[in-house]
Amino acid sequence: MKKSTRSVDAHSATFKLTLLHVIVQILITGTQIFGKALFEAGRQAVKNAKYRPQGGGAGDAQGVGNATTGSITDKLTREHLLTLDEAHLILNLKKGDTAETMLRNYEHLFKANSPPPKTTEQAPQKFTSSRTLSQPISSHYLLSKVVRARERIEAEAKLAAEELAKPSSPPPPPNPTSSSPNGPPSG
Repeated sequence: MKKSTRSVDAHSATFKLTLLHVIVQILITGTQIFGKALFEAGRQAVKNAKYRPQGGGAGDAQGVGNATTGSITDKLTREHLLTLDEAHLILNLKKGDTAETMLRNYEHLFKANSPPPKTTEQAPQKFTSSRTLSQPISSHYLLSKVVRARERIEAEAKLAAEELAKPSSPPPPPNPTSSSPNGPPSG
């Protein structure tokens, strides 16, 4: 009987070693796969960070980061941190919309995102983690976007009005010495 228990113990030990070997192989293979995936993700992140689309758009469509020239439009874009196209998108305007449409959209968005007026009749409420539908929601971030969009469009309109009001310079008077077809005047 002793011989058979030794055989079972040896078989059990071999099985344990084989099982341990399989577990170690699984861990090594999993670590290699995870390492390769992590390396590839890092490479892709570097590629994405370096990528700049060529000719992706013109003028305001390229965004604030590309407003690097000395033009007045780029100066306004850097000053308001918003392109004219973005301002039109925020206020839901088309290129030809009037100032009244812009103000109507601005007022609607401003009221929709403003905090509710404080009334003295309401008792202070305890903090709850979820809001009910009756509680108005306000967003300082959206309010600032709406205000900056209006300011950007107004600045562009002011610039256009100044350009129209600027008198076009008359052509320079003709030079009297070169106006004679027969050559220089005698004198």
